[in-house]
Amino acid sequence: MLHLGSMPKSLHVRLDDASAEALDIVRAGSMTDSEAVRVALREAAARRRARSALREEVESIAADEGDRVEMRLIRDLMAELAPPGD
Repeated sequence: MLHLGSMPKSLHVRLDDASAEALDIVRAGSMTDSEAVRVALREAAARRRARSALREEVESIAADEGDRVEMRLIRDLMAELAPPGD
């Protein structure tokens, strides 16, 4: 038996007015509804992956005690170098 890959998943949605307007913007007149939804889903997934990666990096930096000590030292040094009254 020859297997050529998985069948595309079909999805049926009911759009409210705001979602229908958003679909029109994504379509920009040159895409089908299906193409626009696929593009929007991929873009949304990419944004979520990026936010997740950024959140993990922030958590990693925040957990690095050595880095926090270094930041405090730099902040204190910058405060000493700042002109009086600032």
